[in-house]
Amino acid sequence: MGKRAEEAVLKHKNGYNCAQAVACTFADIMNMDEKDVFRISEGFGFGMGACETCGAVSGMLMVASSLSSDANLEAPATKKQTYRLMTELQAAFKEKNSSTYCRDLLGGAGKPKLRSCPGCVEDAASLLEEMVLNKE
Repeated sequence: MGKRAEEAVLKHKNGYNCAQAVACTFADIMNMDEKDVFRISEGFGFGMGACETCGAVSGMLMVASSLSSDANLEAPATKKQTYRLMTELQAAFKEKNSSTYCRDLLGGAGKPKLRSCPGCVEDAASLLEEMVLNKE
């Protein structure tokens, strides 16, 4: 487990939701204030509060998008590369965990648990370290 993945798991253990734990761990390299990232990502925990897309995945995608976008308001040119990166990250997470949906990952209703929340946080942060940070 990389340094940032360890930090993300610790943040989750200390009360951050899964999206916050991942996104806030990378606030510094997004050149954003951690409090702002914390606020923006809060509603994405617990699968956007409804067991939909895993919050750790949402946090991972927020970070990757922030780092991939050219932020050019007049002539955006990075959408395609950003969408490609989103697809790659989600596919890698799904390959590790069989799903990107909170309801599947946590199990329930007679279904087995595929991965714990801290495990999802670790995986999402690790994928960012491997696929995004190591490419820079």
